[in-house]
Amino acid sequence: MTTSVSATPEKHTPTTDSLIRPVSLLSSIEKRSASLPTDDLVDETEEQFSWTKSIFRRKQMFSRDLDAIATRRSVFDDPGLAQYYWPNKDYENLHRFDPTARWTYREEKALVRKLDWKIMLMAAIAFSALNLDRSNISQANSDSFLQDIELTTDDFNLGNTVFLLAFLCAELPSQLVSKRIGPDRWIPTQICLWSFVSLSQFWLTGRTSFLVCRAFLGVLQGGFIPDLILYLSYFYTKTELPMRLALFWMSENFVAILASFIAYGVLHMDGVAGIAGWRWLFIIEGILTLLIGIFCFFNMPPSPTQTKAWFRPKGWFTEREEIIMVNRILRDDPSKGDMHNREGLTLRRLWTAVCDYDLWPIYILGLMFGIPNSPPSTYLTLLLTNIGFNTFDTNLLTIPSLAIGIITMFWITLVSESVNERTIVSMMMDLWTLPFLVALYALPSNPNPWIFFAVATGLLSYPYTHPIQVGWCSRNAGAVASRTVNASLYNMFVQVSGIVSAQIYVASDAPRYQRGNRTLIIICCVNICILYPATKAYYIWRNRQRAKIWDAMTTEERAHYLSTTKDVGNRRLDFRFAH
Repeated sequence: MTTSVSATPEKHTPTTDSLIRPVSLLSSIEKRSASLPTDDLVDETEEQFSWTKSIFRRKQMFSRDLDAIATRRSVFDDPGLAQYYWPNKDYENLHRFDPTARWTYREEKALVRKLDWKIMLMAAIAFSALNLDRSNISQANSDSFLQDIELTTDDFNLGNTVFLLAFLCAELPSQLVSKRIGPDRWIPTQICLWSFVSLSQFWLTGRTSFLVCRAFLGVLQGGFIPDLILYLSYFYTKTELPMRLALFWMSENFVAILASFIAYGVLHMDGVAGIAGWRWLFIIEGILTLLIGIFCFFNMPPSPTQTKAWFRPKGWFTEREEIIMVNRILRDDPSKGDMHNREGLTLRRLWTAVCDYDLWPIYILGLMFGIPNSPPSTYLTLLLTNIGFNTFDTNLLTIPSLAIGIITMFWITLVSESVNERTIVSMMMDLWTLPFLVALYALPSNPNPWIFFAVATGLLSYPYTHPIQVGWCSRNAGAVASRTVNASLYNMFVQVSGIVSAQIYVASDAPRYQRGNRTLIIICCVNICILYPATKAYYIWRNRQRAKIWDAMTTEERAHYLSTTKDVGNRRLDFRFAH
């Protein structure tokens, strides 16, 4: 049963004393809570089902009472246990925390829409800068790039490996810097720094300068994706984040399409001022991403309650909106109040996160899931050129798979959240890929160019499940400190995947790479038949282990455990792993 509210719920602003002694504030709130009904709160499963159902059944979404209470039930509604989940006294949003706050679907819907325009859009623009500077090497490869600086295919592979190794080594250090100074400062700094390196590729002269630039780009871009994910987690709930991450990576495909059109035009500048087209491509796109980095400095606020600045005196959100933002986030995940957003990680917390063996199944998936698609994707422009398409047609022919990929990525993420399933749905990427790899392997030595294009396009239109797995890793981390490190570790395994992938298509196997395709088919089968089923079985087993202990406890025993345990995040007995 839902309860309509016609007036704004009572607000509560903690005093200075309450910030120092949160338990005393809890006592005062408990008294107020006694008169507040809790049967109108939304359970987590009910909220998720309503959200996904509303996507598929638009009539039900519009028929919902928008003035009904949208506040989700949480541990803060249990007077006996709430104090053990209270935010840290240094939490930057504590002055807006109020467990008695209630809000409506109308208010939440308007706020999330505002967050999407203010926060998500800016994150997508920042991500586009990364993708623009990462993809231009592929477009340059469709021109005379390799020939002009006397590189072989193996040199190109080595450059990709150097980039990924540098990217890998920079992941954790980047996260430590980001957590200390804040992702709102570090992300724009990263973009500006790597933009200078990217545009400097205009002056590449040979193998050495190529490898040095790839190394610097890897160091400066390492950790960028986990930084952005951490930043978005400050504003979105765990049920909202996966869809935003899908939009996040959909923007990658959109940028790749845009980059193809840019490359088509810029590569026609070949010979202008006696300069090769690929050189113009590097410097033009480098300047463009530098402008994006500067723009980010002024449009990435540190947290929901810190949007005011000298150039934005009124901020983005009202006090009411800040209260809703903070409380909906903490009700969804109380661990987000454990740390200040500019609080660095201690070596102990870092080591604890690294040793979290319960997340290693997801790391292993991060290592393996993308390998079957990576070599064909990296070499698509070269493969199309080798089979008879010219430079300009090749760049345009990459667009169909990117466009279809946007649709399949959104669809697979929507399915995952709709059925509340991650393991089996993530496996769909490899199930999609396998028949196309077999077809690619079975093609004759001199296939019809358009048949080859059709098979390659089908293969690369796969439903990209990386957003699902990133959100999955973030959810299973269970705490801000571990989430920061675990996101980096997951991404490090993804980068190792790229290093492995770069060794599968080798010059001795050109131009059809039959041995490489046979290897990709084997890896794809291992993912489908072993890794994904084993991961699901592991998390089901771990949850049953914990439920057996936790469910046997009395309320007093649970309170004693929460008040005395040193377990944090996903080590706690009350934590359940998503799968």
